[in-house]
Amino acid sequence: MVELSQTTAPAPGAYDPAARMNFGAWLRRNLFSSVWQTILTLVIAAVVLRFAWFVLDWGIINAVWYTSDPEDCRAATGACWAVIAEKHRPMLFGLYPYDQQWRLVIMMVIYLATVVISLWPRFWNLRVLVPLWIFAVLSIGVLMFGGVFGLPYVPTSEWGGLPLTMLLFTGTVLIGMPIAVLLALGRRAPLPVARGVSVVFIEALRGVPLITILFVAVNVFPLFLPANVEVNKLLRITIGIAIFFACYQAEVIRGGLQAIPRGQYEAAQSLSLSYWQMTRRIILPQALRISLPAITNHIIAAMKNTSFVIIIGLFDILTATTAVMQDPLWRQFYVEAYLFVAAIYLFFGYALSRYARQVEHWIAEGRI
Repeated sequence: MVELSQTTAPAPGAYDPAARMNFGAWLRRNLFSSVWQTILTLVIAAVVLRFAWFVLDWGIINAVWYTSDPEDCRAATGACWAVIAEKHRPMLFGLYPYDQQWRLVIMMVIYLATVVISLWPRFWNLRVLVPLWIFAVLSIGVLMFGGVFGLPYVPTSEWGGLPLTMLLFTGTVLIGMPIAVLLALGRRAPLPVARGVSVVFIEALRGVPLITILFVAVNVFPLFLPANVEVNKLLRITIGIAIFFACYQAEVIRGGLQAIPRGQYEAAQSLSLSYWQMTRRIILPQALRISLPAITNHIIAAMKNTSFVIIIGLFDILTATTAVMQDPLWRQFYVEAYLFVAAIYLFFGYALSRYARQVEHWIAEGRI
């Protein structure tokens, strides 16, 4: 009788004691395995250390953190972070009336709390999310517009800064994602008419710059409206950006639909599921899972595309910062101001990417 021995390999991602390597061995293998690799490692290390010292010296050691006199910044050899303390309110809130900017602080707290709760799987229930978003939308509308409860009315032409960026980004994603799904399904639909309309719509809008769509939304679209009928400019811009976003996102979702094996469709049809049942329960969830990294990429890009509203006179956070830095007393410290704006964009972009990775982890665990 012959006994068969079986060697069990560790599961992918599991801890393998045989693969353990001390730090010195890792350095020798990855950074100093040859003469040329050693030289390259030393050169890169020297450049990184030099840059790190410059950032430390300019950004922290010799920086001016708070002062109301720009002459103190001019006399310093480091960064002038005091410009942010001096100009943060017009940078963050744009043209919104100064004495009413407390409303924007409350609005951002409600907005961020609503978004965080909505992204938590524990609260993915219509009985929770629908009342939550109704409350959030009504509260944000009252705070931003005013005109009720003794709050002065503020038109959308005076909105700006970070709240405007948040609203444009949220409107783009909430309006654009359903349109993107419908366009992707339409492009894969068995009906020639639906497929043809989707193809023409996607290719036509992907073939023009976003700036053109914004100009059409602001200047051309009102020409087709009846007399005495006006659509709010902010709403027109949000819809324009959302449709542009949807056309690119639709192609990403279509790629996910094409990646699903044919057997999935046949299995669904064998269960006598209708087209919409098959799409909603089997096909679309898999397509969205496959496309999640690319979907996240376009969502992050949509957040940055909100800065294009500068060309039609809206003051998002980047435009507001540019306007603020025209002050001749603080103009030379524009680098610090733009670094502050870049840090805000980086924070939100990195948070979105980390959340997408967490969603992938939840999917792999079968939690969603």
